[in-house]
Parts: sequence; structure tokens; C-alpha cells
Amino acid sequence: MSNDPPISVILIDNHPLVLEGLRAILETYEHIRVVGTAAAVAQGLEIAAAERPDIVLLDINMPQINGIDAIELFKSTVPSTRVLMLSMHDSREYISASVLRGASGYILKDVPNEEIVAAIETVAAGGTFFSTGVSDVLLQRKQRETSEPLPLTPREREILALLAAGRSNRDIARLLDLSVATIETHRKTIKRKLGLSTTAELTRIAIEHGLVRMD
Repeated sequence: MSNDPPISVILIDNHPLVLEGLRAILETYEHIRVVGTAAAVAQGLEIAAAERPDIVLLDINMPQINGIDAIELFKSTVPSTRVLMLSMHDSREYISASVLRGASGYILKDVPNEEIVAAIETVAAGGTFFSTGVSDVLLQRKQRETSEPLPLTPREREILALLAAGRSNRDIARLLDLSVATIETHRKTIKRKLGLSTTAELTRIAIEHGLVRMD
């Protein structure tokens, strides 16, 4: 039995039945603790500020402030909290927008309970998670973009994949037996070549080009 503290989660959805169902499911797992539920983003932000959870499980269709716009609010309110989108929409635009805003994963509401738990575990550990249906949408986009390969060296592609998976410069340096300074140089070069400025944008590009494992 692990001595690690349970993964703390806030559930945000404007449907009470969904909230109750998710809470009931997650509370059957000893290593996950639901520390709050909210039917609106503003309420969720208040709970997050007080509880500082590991994960916010967030729906897109929310009143007043939609889930995609809310991602940045949660990231700025509690920077250590990671946002995992749970939605009925498998739209490429929604998925890409969520990743751009800083979401660490995107799962569909019709996935098995075990997949929701796997997503929470993966994101809490610093990784990214995209459910099968989401992966299919992103891979279709990748196939359409094969005529526009990334202008990166094999090493840069490898580092981009690790960055998109949530690895720190120190982690990547250890994995590749390189210095942290070298990894930081590669990161800057990758951003310059792709014309990007944030890690969220790097993650989106990595997903669209199939560099991130999405299962």
C-alpha cells in the first residue's frame, strides 16, 4: 500500500446528476479524494483557492464562464493545480483550444470509469492524457498535416515530446544524459523554430504531430 497522500480533486460541472455520479465513482478509490464540487466556474475558483487541489476536473459547457476560458483562471489562481477537461464534445477546435489554454488532458464523458481514474492518475503525476476518442480526432488532424513536417532535428523532436508529456528540464536532462543548460537551449531553439512562446503551445504542436502518447 502506498504511503502517498491521496490525489485531491475538484469536480466542476453544471449538471448536479453528473457531479453526484462522478463523486460517487471517485470516492470508491482510496487514492483519490474529492475535496469539492461546483456547478459554476466562480464557485470552483473559490474552492480551488481554499483547497489547492492536485486536479480540477472541468466541463466545457458552463454558465457565465465556459470551461475553456476558465482554464487560465484556474492556472493563475492555483498554479500548482492541473486542469483535466471532461466533456461530451470531441471537436478538434475544443480540444486544441483546451490544450492551448493550459489543460493537461481531455477526456470524453462516455469513457469507462477506469479511464477517468487513469486520466486523473496520469495528470496528477505530471503527464498528459487524452481519451481514445480524442486521440482519434487529433490523429486525423495529424494525417492531414503530414505534408507539413516539423522543422526539427530528431533530438529536438524527442525533447519536444518529453516537454509535452510534462517533463521538467531536469527530468529530460537526466533521461537523455545531457546537462540542464543543454535542454534549456534546445527548448528555446524549438520555440524559435516553431514560432511559439509557451509550453501549452508546444504541447498542442506535439499532439497534432503525434509526438505525445495519448492513451
